[in-house]
Amino acid sequence: MQNVDTTKYVIHAEIAADGIVERPDVVGAIFGQTEGLLGSDLDLRDLQKTGRIGRIDVQITSSGGKSSGSISIPSSFDKVETAILASALETIDRVGPCIARINVSNIEDVRASKRKYVVDRAKQIIMEMFDENLLDTQGITEQIKQSVRVEEITHIGPDRLPAGPNVLDSDAILVVEGRADVLNLLRYGIKNAVAVGGTNVPPTIAELCSKKVVTAFTDGDRGGELIVKELLQVADIDYVARAPEGKCVEDMSQKEIVRALRQKIPVEQVLDFYKIKPLSKKQRREVTTRRKSLIRERPVRISRGTDRSVEAAPIIQVHEPEPLEEEEFEPEAKQIAEKEREAAEDSGQWFLPHLEALNGTLSARLFDRNQNLVREVAVRDLAKELKESNGDVAGVIFDGVVTQRILDIAADKNLEYLIGAKLGNIVKSPLCVKVMTGEA
Repeated sequence: MQNVDTTKYVIHAEIAADGIVERPDVVGAIFGQTEGLLGSDLDLRDLQKTGRIGRIDVQITSSGGKSSGSISIPSSFDKVETAILASALETIDRVGPCIARINVSNIEDVRASKRKYVVDRAKQIIMEMFDENLLDTQGITEQIKQSVRVEEITHIGPDRLPAGPNVLDSDAILVVEGRADVLNLLRYGIKNAVAVGGTNVPPTIAELCSKKVVTAFTDGDRGGELIVKELLQVADIDYVARAPEGKCVEDMSQKEIVRALRQKIPVEQVLDFYKIKPLSKKQRREVTTRRKSLIRERPVRISRGTDRSVEAAPIIQVHEPEPLEEEEFEPEAKQIAEKEREAAEDSGQWFLPHLEALNGTLSARLFDRNQNLVREVAVRDLAKELKESNGDVAGVIFDGVVTQRILDIAADKNLEYLIGAKLGNIVKSPLCVKVMTGEA
């Protein structure tokens, strides 16, 4: 009997006989003609009794006075003993009264066959039995992640704006377009983002921007441009970061988000690109009134390099203004233009060579009270450089836009003049600082 637990190899042989023979004749010839051939240790009868070889299987047919068929013998021996038994079969030359020939055609490694079966069956099991469960597991995992992200979202202000949990406590925040953008940033561990919810910027955003370092992070489409344009007019933002062209923040990968935030640019460098227009008289009155009320209600003390401190006035929401007629300009704007003309006459336009040298370099030159060059820095570092100055700077000439933020810092540091390539959106001009530009 074949012991399937110990079988290692199966000997396959072909038999051909010149006459009519049957299965018992073949089996008898195998036992009879190999008896004593290999010694007592490899006697087939004894080996079958002890289970070292299995049942001898013979399949034979007769046709035209001749017989042919196949022989299979399972073996639990190693390669050497199995090969000896196989070669012994080929010594059989007669079956019954007929001349016969036996040729070993193959020795099958049962363990290799089992291994192949295991591999094939495992593939089938994975495809048929694990496929549905795997999808369920992925769905559950995604639901859990989504639930955690949703739970982390908070809502701030009377406008109930979607925001990350660290927006109110963080010194720097990201302003994005919608709730989906905040969710995507939370997925990658960025918890200081707040959504404006469209191009109509809420007052809550304006108040936040007056107290924190703000980066506007918008989609790479027309809607993103409109949001940046609105923020530039109604809120005090510091940097602008954009998604790749045609891509939304909510669809960006972690690597794309990190790259976009690293490539953020200072707000001074984008004002001219977005062509920000001055505010109308009515809008300026609204801004001034709201700023004064907020200063009385909530002064924010900002420590400077000296013992002095100033109150940072929050910016409020203002809708994008219509183009202005010439007579609609405030007296402040006229005063700025008048001061430009007076300063140019008084100084003899000594600054023009510096402006020409700086053209296209995005650099800034800092001068002392004797109009001597102190140092030259990049425009993106100008605000930081002025804040850290210790009274050695009396004026600045730079290849950039004169903004309200730079003008406020210049006034706080007692600068005498501020000369830029162009004049940006100035709501309030300090009388102590002469503002000039290189525009005709």
